[in-house]
Amino acid sequence: MRSITALFFLFCFLVPSALAQLRFGFYGRSCPRAESIVANVVANRFRRDRSITAALLRMQFHDCFVRGCDASLLIDPRPGRPSEKSTGPNASVRGYEIIDEAKRQLEAACPRTVSCADIVTLATRDSVALAGGPRFSVPTGRRDGFRSSPNDVNLPGPTIPVSASIQAFAAKGMNTNDMVTLIGGGHSVGSIHCSLFQDRLNDPAMDRTLNARLRNTCRSPNDPSVFLDQRTPFIVDNAIYGEIRRQRGVMRIDQNMGLDRSTRGIVSSFAQSNALFRKRFAEAMVKMGRIGVLTGRSGEIRRNCRVFNNGR
Repeated sequence: MRSITALFFLFCFLVPSALAQLRFGFYGRSCPRAESIVANVVANRFRRDRSITAALLRMQFHDCFVRGCDASLLIDPRPGRPSEKSTGPNASVRGYEIIDEAKRQLEAACPRTVSCADIVTLATRDSVALAGGPRFSVPTGRRDGFRSSPNDVNLPGPTIPVSASIQAFAAKGMNTNDMVTLIGGGHSVGSIHCSLFQDRLNDPAMDRTLNARLRNTCRSPNDPSVFLDQRTPFIVDNAIYGEIRRQRGVMRIDQNMGLDRSTRGIVSSFAQSNALFRKRFAEAMVKMGRIGVLTGRSGEIRRNCRVFNNGR
């Protein structure tokens, strides 16, 4: 009898931990329309602005690579209390209003049920599909974090060496293949200000025609921006890998991935097969979405994605 009782208590202890993990269809009963609500918000915005795919991909990456996918990036800074949003690398992150609108509709349909962290994940997934990228399912059940500090932000920059980038991804449980997939895939629809790739303009190995065109654009005032993928800038596909192989990578890290021994084979494989890229991109996005997640009773479900529930 004692052994049965002991097993019962052990079972009670383990089950909540198991149930706390991310899972597909997490909101199937608690908020059946959750994913369709987010999808409709994203689709409505995409019809007016196709650049939101790049914005949301960047948002999810910048959130997950700091304290994990906990929506800490979404917290607004307050007087005397800065947040991740207020620090340098995040100053140009945009698309918060998309998350706000999805949250507003979800709170009306299912109050305090769907986390802001899950909204970011779902919205990014949906925007990728709208931009011609792969359609894939993502597990949900994330909860929102209690901390957002600029001191936690240490994101890889545009000139980071490949070896250092590999280490940064490895620290988050991501491998070299994941890194090449996410950087290239994210940059397939991104843009960059001229001030951030001057090193590439001075690189004699860069394709001369592209170099001349970029220099001409960058002569304009107010630090203009250019597309990272010069072929298909609004489509999530493998085109950027072909550009990198021809010395047409705009950002230093992109071009270096095509030159470094540890990554150039992956770049070549993706350049030759969009099907392979699509498969790996979907897998890497799901994997990134699991970084440092809060589940079960950890964290909270914010009522407003920009502020903690206790207002602090």
